[in-house]
Amino acid sequence: MTAAIRHDWSREEVEHLFALPFNDLLFQAQTVHRQYHDPNAVQVSTLLSIKTGGCPEDCAYCPQAARYATGVKAEKLMSVEAVLAKAQAAKDAGASRFCMGAAWRSPKDRDVAKVAEIVGAVKALGLQTCATLGMLTGPQAETLKSAGLDFYNHNIDTAPDYYGEIIHTRDMQDRLDTLEHVRAAGMKTCCGGIVGMGESRAQRAGLLQTLANLPEHPESVPINRLVQVAGTPLAGTDELDPFEFVRSIAVARILMPASVVRLSAGRESMDDALQALCFAAGANSIFYGEKLLTTGNPDVEHDRRLFGRLGLKPMEVAFEPGTVHADIVEPAVA
Repeated sequence: MTAAIRHDWSREEVEHLFALPFNDLLFQAQTVHRQYHDPNAVQVSTLLSIKTGGCPEDCAYCPQAARYATGVKAEKLMSVEAVLAKAQAAKDAGASRFCMGAAWRSPKDRDVAKVAEIVGAVKALGLQTCATLGMLTGPQAETLKSAGLDFYNHNIDTAPDYYGEIIHTRDMQDRLDTLEHVRAAGMKTCCGGIVGMGESRAQRAGLLQTLANLPEHPESVPINRLVQVAGTPLAGTDELDPFEFVRSIAVARILMPASVVRLSAGRESMDDALQALCFAAGANSIFYGEKLLTTGNPDVEHDRRLFGRLGLKPMEVAFEPGTVHADIVEPAVA
């Protein structure tokens, strides 16, 4: 039987999954994964910071917060031409989706208009487009949708009962409101969180339960492993056990069977064996190339070699009516 798409998971059910013997959990996750996805295809994205630093928020993990001394300098929004050059390089390197991040709490309408121009230019290259710009109003979401934006990223970061330990400049409902505006505009959502911020296993279960019980499962679910940056409040936090990270991937796969689960921030510190376990647990998306906003990311050639060793191939992008891009079929990695 194919695993059902549910939106009514209890915290107890999710905690039970986390508590399964490791091999049993991976078997269940891989079984679900194969029902909905090609087990050897991985969606490949590139993420570019198009406006870095100077954010007024106080997210305890973020080196782009202006209040923390992390060495990240505030920069202006990149030009259309500069972003387009990066997008073309990403496509040439094998990426099928180009994600653009700007360090705003909530962009002004004039900022959204500028980003909309960038989105249209990137979309015309035949790439899927994704942006993360902070909180959006309904009309702003409509503007981005009209420009051709496919995905909007807005993570909930952590469980509702741990959120106040990490962020004080907005609350969880602000994030949920933005996700509602994005869905109402007809864009796809990219929404996940960060693990390893000092939360308990029960709170990791709460994060994934919240994602799985949204009105629609996010089409893309990034699971970030905390990258500790000197100067941020979370620098020096005890590192999450690698097997616990794999468990988080596996539980996300079981709860959201049809979603793409992405290995996101923190992949630079993972060895090949740990990444292979994550793919076995149901991860089927990565960022490669470019830096992951302001932290490192494995280089493209290393990822290609890893794909070759594991027999993985880049995921094909299916044509969707009403979009500029057609099928992007990348050759298998040797």
